[in-house]
Amino acid sequence: MAKILAVDDSASMRQMVSFTLKGAGHDVVEACDGVEALKLAKGGAVDLVISDVNMPNMDGIALIAELRKLPSYKFVPILMLTTESSTGKKMQGKSAGATGWIVKPFNPDQLLATIKKVL
Repeated sequence: MAKILAVDDSASMRQMVSFTLKGAGHDVVEACDGVEALKLAKGGAVDLVISDVNMPNMDGIALIAELRKLPSYKFVPILMLTTESSTGKKMQGKSAGATGWIVKPFNPDQLLATIKKVL
């Protein structure tokens, strides 16, 4: 299965995402913000990134922009999993390079179906 980087400043949200993904057979690496996620991404390739938007130190939109600058992350799918649902935020995410947008609270089946679609 896929190696997935889950990024969220909420430990409970990271646990829920991780539990869902591991239950489907995926390998999960967790980060608490964009800075940690970028460090992990540079340290070893992942097949997919799932990130929150609102986080301290580096938000999800900035993380996408930084990941897209790396040659090995040019085509890696990046899903935003966030409470943000405004069209403006979605457009910011899209222009930064987000592959998809899922609004919290998430449905585990919907999350897994979306992952299957983008991988």
